Amino acid sequence: MNRREWDLILVGGGLANGLIAWRLRQQQPALRVLVLEAGMQPGGNHTWSFHHDDLTPAQHQWIAPLVAHRWPGYEVRFPARTRTLHGAYLSMTSERFAAVITGALGENLRTATPVAHLTPDAVTLASGQALQAGAVIDGRGYRPGPHMTVGFQAFVGQQWLLEEPHGLTRPILMDATVDQQAGYRFVYTLPLSAQSLLIEDTHYIDRPTLNNEQARQHIHDYAHQQGWRLKTLEREEQGNLPITLAGDSRAFWREQAGQPCSGLRAGLFHATTGYSLPQAATLADLIASQRDFTAAALSDVIGQYARGQWRRQRFFRLLNRMLFLAGRADQRWQVMQRFYGLNEGLIARFYAGRLTPFDKARILTGKPPVPPGEALRAILKQTPRLRAFNDE
Repeated sequence: MNRREWDLILVGGGLANGLIAWRLRQQQPALRVLVLEAGMQPGGNHTWSFHHDDLTPAQHQWIAPLVAHRWPGYEVRFPARTRTLHGAYLSMTSERFAAVITGALGENLRTATPVAHLTPDAVTLASGQALQAGAVIDGRGYRPGPHMTVGFQAFVGQQWLLEEPHGLTRPILMDATVDQQAGYRFVYTLPLSAQSLLIEDTHYIDRPTLNNEQARQHIHDYAHQQGWRLKTLEREEQGNLPITLAGDSRAFWREQAGQPCSGLRAGLFHATTGYSLPQAATLADLIASQRDFTAAALSDVIGQYARGQWRRQRFFRLLNRMLFLAGRADQRWQVMQRFYGLNEGLIARFYAGRLTPFDKARILTGKPPVPPGEALRAILKQTPRLRAFNDE
């Protein structure tokens, strides 16, 4: 193999790198791009969802072949509030993702190919084979580090075929009427067909310590409560999405030492929801518009974009500290119940990460659903509980 057979090597075939490869195939088909995935197919075993307003019209157009499901709105349920919101909600399944990306890349996708070591312009496979490129982008998922303080959205999701139709016409994004236990807990449900549901037991917790067996039992109990008779378990997925409370973006990028990275590896996700698809799509557009595919150039482009996102999400980190650090863990649902009583346009802008100054003021106006003193200490990063996150 020639030492520079590749212009770009993408390590990890997950969402972010898959979208980069897909967009480059559309925009710069002559570019020599190789995707290396340790698993048996790109995308792993995931469901990625997003709101219609999270993407631009142009992004909706190029990402459309990857979208498996679309609904005209969604529902939320809390002890004192049930509401239907009308913005479209979309999901991408790993099955659809794998089929499209595999078809587009052909032999430029190598699965079952773990990487032992990488640098900004070279990769050593676990087999010992060495590959070189103009640049290497590391997209192997979230990596804990000293420069980002996070809680987690931990979940177990099961896709079930039911004995009879479930009757849902839209997702239930949050059902927080369930027992809260050790943190903010809700059940997330996607109606994939008339008799098929993805049901996720989801917890906002300080540590990624979700008991998976208990979560599976929660799913069974919830289905029984809803009157759904489970027939066949079709698949299961698990995850721990980081929820950012505080951090040092400059130190985070200094630690990368010039290594281009993407997705959760680059800290590119919504600080409060953990959703990463919108930022992954924007990064794919950004990279596909480049002409210089050296490691230094891509590291600079990605770093600038990520640092800009970090600055724009400062308010979201503030809200996260109120959610995680102010008040009792089993009362966190009150924060979300209050939020979902706000204007529907504000809620859409919240998910899209485009809050206006008026939106921010509106979110903070009124009687807080957590103790005011604890809320203020959380905002100012003065609570001992924040220090405990860093010490453990």
